Amino acid sequence: MTQAKDRPSGLLGQIVAETDGRKLPPVHQWNPPFCGDIDMVIKRDGSWHYMKSPIGRERMVRLFSTVLRKDGDDFFLVTPVEKVGIMVEDAPFIAISVEVSSQNEKPCLSFVTNVGDVVVLDQEHPLRVDLDPQTQEPSPYILVRDRLEALIHRNVFYQLVEMADIREIKGLKWYGIESCGDFYLIAPAPEDQ
Repeated sequence: MTQAKDRPSGLLGQIVAETDGRKLPPVHQWNPPFCGDIDMVIKRDGSWHYMKSPIGRERMVRLFSTVLRKDGDDFFLVTPVEKVGIMVEDAPFIAISVEVSSQNEKPCLSFVTNVGDVVVLDQEHPLRVDLDPQTQEPSPYILVRDRLEALIHRNVFYQLVEMADIREIKGLKWYGIESCGDFYLIAPAPEDQ
């Protein structure tokens, strides 16, 4: 149980109280004035840094993640009274694990992010894979919420590749995975497959 002295007061305390049960604040409904950028960066590995120092308190990172919003190509921490810009090197979250369950006798994949979000791969939370033009290295992502994505950790992506099937889509063969009745493309399959 959290001691009162460990809880922030005022507005931040209210947000902590709302997010203890993972009920997310309605940041998409808030329209506060922009107060400038702060020196906060979410690195590609999912770590959060403030003034070039890592934020070591997991609970603080989880709190910040609940008030994160993406407008256009920019990221902001938003409360009802202020909006500050932050930098995100790639995606704000990392998908660190995947589990397969069954729904209506069809596989459904659930991902857990580094900040505790659980996301089911479905039409509302699709998978996309970007390929680096030079190296062809894949960068897989899943939509978590409101235009915020999680980069799928390399080990988790290897698990997806092991689960992959080959299907013909519009005359081309693709590696992909099925989740909740839909097939999500991972990469083109070689012609001889």
